[in-house]
Amino acid sequence: MKPVLILQHLNTDGPAYLQQWLQTEGLAHEVFNTEAGQAFPASLAPYGALAILGGEMSANDDLPSLRRAEALFLQAVASGVPTLGHCLGGQLMARALGAAVVASPAPEIGWQPMQVQAPPEAQAEALAWFGHEGEHHVYHWHAESFGLPAGAAWLARSAACPHQAFALGPHLGMQFHVEVDEAKLRYWAQENDEAWFDPITCPSVQRPGPMLADTPARLPVQQALARRIYARWMGLASGR
Repeated sequence: MKPVLILQHLNTDGPAYLQQWLQTEGLAHEVFNTEAGQAFPASLAPYGALAILGGEMSANDDLPSLRRAEALFLQAVASGVPTLGHCLGGQLMARALGAAVVASPAPEIGWQPMQVQAPPEAQAEALAWFGHEGEHHVYHWHAESFGLPAGAAWLARSAACPHQAFALGPHLGMQFHVEVDEAKLRYWAQENDEAWFDPITCPSVQRPGPMLADTPARLPVQQALARRIYARWMGLASGR
């Protein structure tokens, strides 16, 4: 199989558990980090799958790297190359398909519940990606969210953000950070100390203390979900 292409926007938002999983599975992959001065490739032709990571910027910002990521995803749609979008990555996928990215009804930060709840015609798709319907606790850090692209299947929602995941053929856009490992999560929590959270008072925002206290129980469960998502993604890539 051709290598996986991973698009990274910020030094502090790397592939983390995604890269660990790829290494464990012995799957070749290449990471391009624009903040480190690595321009994203112009063509997806050398790659067998695509992953788009998150970032602090808005998907609507006028940044050439964001438009390049969208262009690569549209190449993936045209050629059937399976794509995963993590948070900003999912927003860029939706935006490239013509959906709006706007302020979320409420920000979501930390371990928050989402409901896998697809319409009847998309239930099989939801189960294939997420394993079971109902509640999953996943890790969030976002204040914007994506609309549902035309033709996409709506797979998950939350009280704070109605569109948590969509699928379009072999492509999955997620509003959450299924790729975090403990090191990445702890860095984010410690970089944004308690003072950063003082102006935010809503139930969908978890402060660093409770966030870190929940991590020993929540992270292994999310990583099991990540393994399922990544295995399906690679299965779709190898089956092309």
